[in-house]
Amino acid sequence: MTASLDRRRFLGGSLLGGCALLAGAQQTASAAESEKPAPAATPTLPKLKKAAVIGMLSAKLSFEDRFKLARDVGFEGVEADTVDDPKTVEAMRAAAGKAGLAIHSIMNSNHWDCPLSSPDPKKVAAGLRGMETSLRNAKAFGADTVLLVPGVVTSETRYADAYERSQAEIKKLLPLAAELGVVIAIENVWNRFLLSPLEFARYVDEFQSPALRAYFDVGNIVQYGYPEDWIRTLGKRIVKVHIKDFDRRMNRFAALYEGSVNWPVVRRALAEVGYSGWITAELPGGDEKYLRDVASHVDMIIAGE
Repeated sequence: MTASLDRRRFLGGSLLGGCALLAGAQQTASAAESEKPAPAATPTLPKLKKAAVIGMLSAKLSFEDRFKLARDVGFEGVEADTVDDPKTVEAMRAAAGKAGLAIHSIMNSNHWDCPLSSPDPKKVAAGLRGMETSLRNAKAFGADTVLLVPGVVTSETRYADAYERSQAEIKKLLPLAAELGVVIAIENVWNRFLLSPLEFARYVDEFQSPALRAYFDVGNIVQYGYPEDWIRTLGKRIVKVHIKDFDRRMNRFAALYEGSVNWPVVRRALAEVGYSGWITAELPGGDEKYLRDVASHVDMIIAGE
C-alpha cells in the first residue's frame, strides 16, 4: 500500500513536473514566436492604365470606329503616330473624345529615317521638324509624352558621335517641350545604342530636365538583358512603358505570355519603383476577338499574374 502510494505520488509529481516543463516550453516558444518579425505584407500594386498603339487598330475603319473598338474591348487609351495634317488632328481628337478614349502619347514617326544622330544636316533638320510636329500633336491631343528614338549607330555614325549629336539636338527641343508641358520620352530600341541600363540612366540624367525621361520597352530588352533589372535601375526616370513579349529560344517577338518575359516579376519591379502610369501594348493588329484577347492579357499583367 505504501509502495503503491509512493508510486502514485511519484507519477503525479512527474506528471505535474512534465506539465510545468511543457507549459514553460510553450511560453518560451510563444515568446520567441512573438519576437519574430511579422511576415512582409504583399505590396499594393499601383494602378496602371492600359493602352494600345494605334497601329493595332485597322486603318480600314474611321477614327471614330477605331477608337470605339479600342474602348469596347477594354483599352483606356491609344498611342498615336505623328500627324502632319491639322484637320486629321482635329478629327482624331474629336473621335477620341466621343469614344471616351485618351490619346496619351505620340510616337514620333521620322526618327529612323531622319535620326538626330545623323552626320547629314538635312536629315537632322528634318528630324527636328518631325519632333516639333509631334510635340504640338501631343499638346493638341492632351497627351503628355512624345516617344523618341534618340539616335542610331551605323557604319557612318560612331557610338560616341550618336551620343554627342543626339544630346545636342534634343537640347534644342527641350524649351518647346517645357513650354507645351510635354515630356520627350527616350525609348530603348534595337538601334545599337544605350545598351546598358546604367548608360541609359546616365544619358537621361545628363539633360537635367524634367522634360526628358525614359520610355521603357519590356520586349526590346529581352535579347540582351532582363526587363526587371532595367526597370529597377531606371526607376523614377520611367515615364511610359511599352509591353510586348520576346522568345529568347526562337529569337523573335511573341504574343504576351508566350515568350521569355517573366511578367509577374516585371510587374513587381514596376511596383517597387512606384510606376503608376500607362502600359501600352505594341503588337500586331487584328480583329475584335484578337484585341479582346490582348486586352485580357494586359489585365493579367496589371494584376501581377
